[in-house]
Amino acid sequence: MLTPRPVTLAGPHVRLEPLDRAHLEDLAAVCEPDFYRWMPAGPYGPGGFEAWLDRAADARDAGRELPFALVLNADGRAIGTTRFGDIAVLDERLEIGWTWIGRAHQRTGANTEMKRLLLAHAFDELGAGRVTMKTGSANEASRRAIARLGAVEEGVLRRHVLLDDGSFRDTVYYSIVAEEWPAVRERLSRLMR
Repeated sequence: MLTPRPVTLAGPHVRLEPLDRAHLEDLAAVCEPDFYRWMPAGPYGPGGFEAWLDRAADARDAGRELPFALVLNADGRAIGTTRFGDIAVLDERLEIGWTWIGRAHQRTGANTEMKRLLLAHAFDELGAGRVTMKTGSANEASRRAIARLGAVEEGVLRRHVLLDDGSFRDTVYYSIVAEEWPAVRERLSRLMR
């Protein structure tokens, strides 16, 4: 697998741009604290969005993650964020995660198009053999969205992630492997139509 590098991925309605400071104002306007209920280290902790972006940039620079802003093609506004993470080039795997989309754009097809762009880049351009996604076990909306993509539920890691409120999250893992990608690609194309 090739090492993921900052790149813009464009679809008919949305594009993924390398996350940078130019996106912060738009993201701050659509992000809600509830989006980070299931994730640690959101933009509502010490340092706010600036510190959140600095952490994402540090992870990018260390080769651990590749953060993106989800941008509407129609007006150029950032409406959400996602990233590649848990990048293991030798093992031919990476994760898609840290995803949220502004409430007004949820259930509009933006997530499906975004995931199709990410998966196509991972499998077709980078040569990934495995892409994982994970979410909190109690996050039913996220679990439905991941399953809708065609990812296979693999199991639950109990007491897996310490959240900002001091509680621990059980994490459900999903995956798509290279052999499944053609069928998943077709499924996502049908969903987008």
